[in-house]
Amino acid sequence: MPHADPTFVCTTCGVQYAPAPEPPAACVICTDERQYVPGTGQRWTTFTELPRGHRNAFQQLEPQLLGIGTTPTVGIGQRALLLRTPAGNVLWDCISLLDDATVEIITALGGLHAIAISHPHYYATMVEWSRAFGDVPVHLHAADRTHVMRPDAALHFWEGSQLPLLPGVQLVQLGGHFAGGTVLHWAGGAEGRGALLTGDIIQVIPDRRYVGFMRSYPNFIPLPPQEVERMARVAHGLPFDRLYGAWWDAHIERDAHAVVQRSAARHAAWGRGMPEP
Repeated sequence: MPHADPTFVCTTCGVQYAPAPEPPAACVICTDERQYVPGTGQRWTTFTELPRGHRNAFQQLEPQLLGIGTTPTVGIGQRALLLRTPAGNVLWDCISLLDDATVEIITALGGLHAIAISHPHYYATMVEWSRAFGDVPVHLHAADRTHVMRPDAALHFWEGSQLPLLPGVQLVQLGGHFAGGTVLHWAGGAEGRGALLTGDIIQVIPDRRYVGFMRSYPNFIPLPPQEVERMARVAHGLPFDRLYGAWWDAHIERDAHAVVQRSAARHAAWGRGMPEP
C-alpha cells in the first residue's frame, strides 16, 4: 500500500528518509564530509517515482552469487549482491530501486533470510526491501546507528567485531571509511577458497594489484596509516582468495588476501612519508 506521506530519496546518495509531507532541508548523509551536496543543490525523488525511469539488471558472478544494479544509475551507483546458501539467502548492501520484477525474481530464487549492509552510504531503501520479503532483519553495525534516516523495527544493530549470519557466512567489523564499516566473509566463495564482500570499505581500484582505503572517496580524504594497518590485521585473519567491491566488475579474482595486505603496507608507508616498501 502507498504511504500516506511520500518517502523521499536523496538523488545524490540514494538514501531513503522516513515518510514526510515535505523533503528534508538537506540530506544528512550528503552533508557529512565523506559525501557531498552537488553544486546544483539538494535534490530529491521518491520511492514510488524511481521505477518510472529505472530498472534493475542481474548478473551471475559465480555460482550462488548474483549482482543486482540499477540502470540508469541511482545515487552513488553501487550494485547489491544476492548470496544464495542452502540455509537461506542474504542481500549484501542495498540499492534504492525495488520494483515488482526484482521482488518476483528474488522470491523465485528463495527470497531473503537477511539483509546486511556495509555502511550508511548504501542504506538506500533497506526498509522497503525488508518489508517486501517478509520483514527480514537488516543487520547494521551499532557504531553507525546515528546515520539511519529511516528507523524501523526490522533494523538490527549488532555490536562487537563479528556476527555469524548463516553457516559459512559472517559479518566482520573492519571500520575505516565508517566506524561500523562492515565486510561479509563467505567461506564457500571462490570455489571454496573464500570470498570477501567489501562494498567500498575496501575499495577495488583500476590497478587490480592493489585496493584502496579512504575516509572519503569523492573528497579524497585518506585514512591514517595506523587505521589502515589495523584493518589489514583484521582482514589477515580471514581466509579469502576473491574480493567483490561495490560496482559492476569491481572484483579481484585471485590472491585478494595478498592484495589487501600489500595495499595496506603501501598506504601506510606513503602516509608516513616513506618510500614504497
